Amino acid sequence: MKQQFRTGFGYDVHAFEEGRKLTLGGMEIPYTKGLKGHSDADVLIHAICDAMLGALALGDIGKHFPDTDPKWKNAASKIFLKEINILLSEHGYTIGNIDTTLVVEKPKIAPHITGIRENLAAILNIDVDQISVKATTSERMGFIGREEGVAAFANVLIILKEN
Repeated sequence: MKQQFRTGFGYDVHAFEEGRKLTLGGMEIPYTKGLKGHSDADVLIHAICDAMLGALALGDIGKHFPDTDPKWKNAASKIFLKEINILLSEHGYTIGNIDTTLVVEKPKIAPHITGIRENLAAILNIDVDQISVKATTSERMGFIGREEGVAAFANVLIILKEN
C-alpha cells in the first residue's frame, strides 16, 4: 500500500559565471552574471527537482538528467521540472506544497519572488499558494557572501491522488 503523504528535500549550489543569463525558478533575473552549469544552472529548480525525486525515492536530478549527456547542454531546467512532475503523477502522487529558500548576496531576490512563484506554479500546473519562495543572504560569509554563487533549498510534500 502506498503512503498517503511523502516528503522530500533538495539542495543545490552553483557558482556565478560571466557571460551567462541568471535564471531562477525558470525566470530570467536581471544581473551582470549567470550561473555556471551544464544546463541553464537554475539552482532553484534543481533543488525542487531533487526534493520531488527524493519524495519518490528515485534518486537525484543527476541520475535522470546527467551532465555527461550532451542532450542536456544549456537545457532549460524547467524541462527537468516538467518531466519530474509527470513522473510524480505516474507514481500516483500530486504536489501538496513546495517550500524553498534561495541563499544569495546579490542580486536582491525580493522584487522577483511573486514572478518566480507564478512561473513555478505554471510549470507544475498547481496554484501559486502551494509554492513558497524565500530569500536570504549569508551575511557576507563564505562563497555566497563573497558573491561567488547561489544556493537553494527545497522541501516538498506529495500527496497520494484519489482514484
